Amino acid sequence: MNIVILGLSITSSWGNGHATTFRGLVRELNKQGHYVTFLERDVPWYAGNRDLAKPDYCQTELYKSLDDLKARFTEDIREADIVIVGSYVPEGVQVGEWVIKTAHGIKAFYDIDTPVTLAKLEREDYEYLHPDLIPKYDLYLSFTGGPTLDLLEQKYGSPMARALYCSFDPDLYYPEMMECKWDLGYLGTYSDDRQPPLDNLMLEPARQWADGRFVVAGPQYPASIKWPRNVQHIQHLPPAEHREFYNTQRFTMNITRADMVKAGYAPSVRLFEAAACCTPIISDYWEGLETIFEPEKEILIAKNSKDTIKYLREICRSERKLIAERARRKVMANHTAAHRAQELISYVEELMSLENPFATTQIGQEV
Repeated sequence: MNIVILGLSITSSWGNGHATTFRGLVRELNKQGHYVTFLERDVPWYAGNRDLAKPDYCQTELYKSLDDLKARFTEDIREADIVIVGSYVPEGVQVGEWVIKTAHGIKAFYDIDTPVTLAKLEREDYEYLHPDLIPKYDLYLSFTGGPTLDLLEQKYGSPMARALYCSFDPDLYYPEMMECKWDLGYLGTYSDDRQPPLDNLMLEPARQWADGRFVVAGPQYPASIKWPRNVQHIQHLPPAEHREFYNTQRFTMNITRADMVKAGYAPSVRLFEAAACCTPIISDYWEGLETIFEPEKEILIAKNSKDTIKYLREICRSERKLIAERARRKVMANHTAAHRAQELISYVEELMSLENPFATTQIGQEV
C-alpha cells in the first residue's frame, strides 16, 4: 500500500514522544512491504534537534507552510491508499480539511494524545482537531482504548474508532548487564499536571532516603525546581541513550498525565520500553492498567511516597528480577512496533470489508 502520514515529527524526538512512535510504526510498515511518505512541518525547535534527519525506511519531506504543503504534495495525498493525519500537527484542522477534500483513499486521524485532545475539545480549544472533522475521518486511531473509543463513536460521530497504542522496538530496547547508577529513575518532559505526582512518588522519597540515588531525565523543567541533593537532572536524553538509562536503574518510575489518568486505558511508551529492558516499573494507577500489566506481578503500583520507599528498600533482587521478566514477556508478546503495524493494517482491512463486504483482495496484494 501507498501510505502518507502527516505527523508532528519523525526527525526529532526533542520534547515529544511522537517521533519514536512514528519511527517504529513506519519502519515495520516498510518491512511488511508498504511504501510510506512522512510529511513534517519544518519548525525551528525540531530543526535544531534532529536526531534522525532521514530515516531509511520512508520518504521524509519537510514543508514550510500550509501553502507549501498543498503546492508540493497534493498529488501524493490524492494518490495514497491511506492518508493519516497525526495529533498536534501545526494547523491540524486546516490540514485535515484539505486531506479530506483531496484524498481518494482512506482518511485516518492518529491521536497520540487522545485524553488531551478530548479535554481540549471540551474547552472548545481546536488547536489541531475540530469536532466537525471527526465524522469525516474514516478511521480514528487512538492511543487510548477502553470507554474512550465508544465516546469517539457515539458522542463525536467517528465511523470507526480503534486503539493503536504506543509500542517499542525490540532491536533498541532489551536487557544488558550494566553497572547500576541509580535506585530509581524517571524519563519524561516536564508538565504542570505531572509534577505533583512526581514530587509525591519520587522526589519526596528521595528527600526521605538520603542514601538513595535518583535521576530525572527530560527537558522543560523550570529553573525554580529545587531538586533534592541526591536527585540528578538530565536536561535531554535522546532515544539512542534510553536503553542504557533503563539498564542502569534498579527501578524506573512511571508518571501519567492527568487527562490520561482520567480517561484510563492509556499506557505510556515508557512502560513498554522499560519493561523491554527488564527494568521493574513503579507506576501511579489508572483505570485499565491491569489490561496491560498485572499489578504486583508485572508492575508495582505506588499511591504515595511510603509505597515507593517500601518497594525500593524491601523488594529483594530475585523478586525484582522476576517482576521485570514477567513484564518483558508481556510486552514482547503484545506491544512491539510490529504488532502495531499489523493492527493498523487489520483495521484498514476491517474498514474496507465494511465498505465492500464482497471484497476478497487482501491489503498489499495487487488487484
